[in-house]
Amino acid sequence: MIRNKKSLEPPKHLEKATRAWWSEVIRVYELESHHLRLLEAACEAWDRTVQARKELEKHGSITYKNRFGEPRPHPAVAIERDSKTLFARLLRELDLDVEPPLEAKRPPALHSIRGGANAG
Repeated sequence: MIRNKKSLEPPKHLEKATRAWWSEVIRVYELESHHLRLLEAACEAWDRTVQARKELEKHGSITYKNRFGEPRPHPAVAIERDSKTLFARLLRELDLDVEPPLEAKRPPALHSIRGGANAG
């Protein structure tokens, strides 16, 4: 368990709302130092998601036309998608939605989409 109160303060580079969420998570859950790194990465991913969303709103579209007049996805679309995916994965790693396990457990198995005898 983390004992240094300074390490429990949210990183200053996070957005205000994200810092508030960080503080709530710290208050509710007992996290080890490696969890704090995961929490920081999740917060950064969420902030990046919000930044990409704001960029898309500012641009007014999820596409733009390249020099040949062809529609292309705005780069913020991929940033938003990737950041949301990363955020979800980090939340899964932190396992904040459930009570702490009584015994150590492995991450949930990912089922193969391939056919065959071993496919789930």
